[in-house]
Amino acid sequence: MSTSKTPPVLLAVDGDSLTHRAYHGMPKTIRGAGGRPAGALTGFGNFLLALWERVTPDSVVVAWDSLGAPTYRNTELPTYQSGREFDDAIVEQLDALPAFVESFGFVAAKAAGYEADDFLAAAAADGVWPGIVVVVTSDRDAYQLVTERVLVLQPVKGVSELATIGPAEVRERYGVDPAQVPDFIALRGDPSDKIPGAPGIGPKNAATILNQYGSLEGAIEGGRFPEIADDLRLYRRIATMDPTAPLPKLGLTKPDWAGAAAHAEALGLGGLSRRFAEHAEQ
Repeated sequence: MSTSKTPPVLLAVDGDSLTHRAYHGMPKTIRGAGGRPAGALTGFGNFLLALWERVTPDSVVVAWDSLGAPTYRNTELPTYQSGREFDDAIVEQLDALPAFVESFGFVAAKAAGYEADDFLAAAAADGVWPGIVVVVTSDRDAYQLVTERVLVLQPVKGVSELATIGPAEVRERYGVDPAQVPDFIALRGDPSDKIPGAPGIGPKNAATILNQYGSLEGAIEGGRFPEIADDLRLYRRIATMDPTAPLPKLGLTKPDWAGAAAHAEALGLGGLSRRFAEHAEQ
């Protein structure tokens, strides 16, 4: 790892997003210590190593949801993310992963009432990190974080193929600026999160409205959506990542490959442990 980069690079990883990719991309037959399910652990460990090798960051933070702990989003919009059910096997591995991340010497960010997205927003907020922030997630909601110093790496195929998303790419894909993404989601809706959006408004219409009025609030003040204005404001709040999430202290981080190797060995992940051990010897 180089700590002489100007500016320094922070790698901010959506742990839940990558864990779900790993879980569904790895054989369910992979087992660790005590015969416990270990496919997601193995896949995520490989993801994290590959990301570190690609980005060679100066610090790493991995953000996590707190399953079973409602956020203000669930309180204000009871249908938010309703109906989602996870296999016991992935829940068990998600519980084990923050400690696994910490064995690398990296920061694990998790707290009741906050989603992984919120910690990504906190890491990307102005004044938190004195350099470049590289956010890794499959969730396009994170496009709202993009600036000239905050980029999104979006997995396309594992981590062997990653799309780099900057301001130009957000405008190309959504037709709006990054800062307008929460407004865009509020208007278009988000079926995966059960955010209804404005009736009859799809992505193209949402972009057209925002380009005309500048913002959702501007559209409402201009006389659009009078009957559902408060609903749309709620959807925007739901779609907005919370940069006030209690992010642990960040600093320059040298990976502890030996510690990661020992933890992987204790989890029964012998192949992964050997990969980490090889790094420790370099």
